[in-house]
Amino acid sequence: MPDVITVRVQTDPDSFQEVVVKIERPTYNKPFLGGFRNMRTGVEFHNAGSQTRFKKRPNKGTQSFCRETQTVWEKNKRQQTRNTTSTQMTKIGLYVSNMTDKLISPGKYFTAEEFHKRRLEAVIVLQKYFRRWHAINVVQNLREQKKLRLAWEAQEESRKIWEKEEKLRREYERKLNPRKKEDFELLYHDLQLWMQEETERINRTLTGAERKAALCALLEQEAQLIACFERHKLNANEEKQHKAVLHLLDKCAQPKRWKAYDGKITEMDTQDRLRARELLEIYRSISTKDIPKDERTDVLLTLRCTVKEHECKLTQEIVELIDREVDLISREVKECNLEGLRKRICTLFLQYIKIPKVNPRVAGLLKVPQDPLKLYKNVYFCHSCENYLPSTEFLIPANSHTVGRCRLCYNLDNEARRRESYLKYRLILENLRKSEADYQDDSKIVFLVQLPDLQYMIENIWNCQSALSAWGELYDLVMVRWDKQREWSPWNAILLTKEEADAHLKLCNLQEAYEAAFIFRIKQKHIRAKIYFAQIPAMSPFLHGSDNQANASSYKTR
Repeated sequence: MPDVITVRVQTDPDSFQEVVVKIERPTYNKPFLGGFRNMRTGVEFHNAGSQTRFKKRPNKGTQSFCRETQTVWEKNKRQQTRNTTSTQMTKIGLYVSNMTDKLISPGKYFTAEEFHKRRLEAVIVLQKYFRRWHAINVVQNLREQKKLRLAWEAQEESRKIWEKEEKLRREYERKLNPRKKEDFELLYHDLQLWMQEETERINRTLTGAERKAALCALLEQEAQLIACFERHKLNANEEKQHKAVLHLLDKCAQPKRWKAYDGKITEMDTQDRLRARELLEIYRSISTKDIPKDERTDVLLTLRCTVKEHECKLTQEIVELIDREVDLISREVKECNLEGLRKRICTLFLQYIKIPKVNPRVAGLLKVPQDPLKLYKNVYFCHSCENYLPSTEFLIPANSHTVGRCRLCYNLDNEARRRESYLKYRLILENLRKSEADYQDDSKIVFLVQLPDLQYMIENIWNCQSALSAWGELYDLVMVRWDKQREWSPWNAILLTKEEADAHLKLCNLQEAYEAAFIFRIKQKHIRAKIYFAQIPAMSPFLHGSDNQANASSYKTR
């Protein structure tokens, strides 16, 4: 469109006038303020407000505001008293009763000082009542807390008494029916204590020939008790061995399991597993006691058919023993006279089950490997019993430079000479390893420390007592971290009771919680532990690492 156009405008019915119109180019986008659109052509038409430039107000030089900003908003509201009143007075022709009128007289005038003084006195009275109410609540809360504290202390005391009685009952039960190695350690330890007491009493009260006779009688009693302990040990070993055999056979007979993508467990029985399960059922049947003769005969015949599948010297011997027992049963021989024969059958059949050709599943579960070359790995010689044993059969202390004696010789020497009980130290070590595993910070040193090392620490460094209360009952003591931010080590440990350990692990700053003298004593014990464990080559990296960590922590503290 050109900048100037000529428009012809009709002024009269018969006359027209041409007007020159200048087109102004807009410098901004016009806002849409309404209009319409031709439905046929699609052309949009805006109203005059959109087509015409708005008129600017002249600048007066002063800042002006609108009415709402300059004017206060007011509101008028009529009010009326609560009760309708009147001012009608008595006059001629009208009588107004004054029976309900009141005589109002002015009160005593008081100054501002008296008013504030009166307010202060009222505030003091309110404070007195509030403080009384608050004190009653505080005393009530303290009384409730004291009641709860006394109830908790009584509950804890009863719990400790119950735990002590339960511990004594378990110890008595373990001594009465010993089953484990720790039970026999307790028996021999009590025997040694009793022997020492009796020996001291005899030496103190008797002399000469009477003393020698009493010591001989005491020695005979000791021999009888040791023989009784050994009989219990034989019975326990037989029961333990029987359970181990059943566990091995049951492990062979278990089906193969795997977990599917949906979380379900799928089991599958193979031919080898079914064979192992069949042998397990036969072994359980022949090892069962006090069964009728007919059932026993059926079990023996089934066993005979099973072992005849593989012809060898062992199966021939089993068949001969089966025929002998069947013949003795037919002759009505007493059950007690057949125990030895039945034990031989069970033993030989167990040897038959452990043959990999007969039971392929047992090949991967036997302690003795089928390949003879594997026997030369990790096998050491015990100079005490003169046997070659695997490394797992040796109890090697952390400061030892040689293999030494095996576990069996070590336990035998303990039963014959020292007769010490390591159950308490073993419990402390188990609790320590369990607590360190709960931290989940990859602690390693606690699993390198063995039972003799922990015993040395408790006896020689910590004197078998708590570092805080000097409590000497080892059953109540636990070993925890001195600084809970670092992993446990012999130079980052402290021996406390269970309650003291719980409170110690909740501390955030040890320097503020303990006195300087106590911290110095603990540091001295840590130095002694470092000197003892510095002899171990495996501990050297941990010692250097702990020194660097301690220097860094001390630098941060400074």
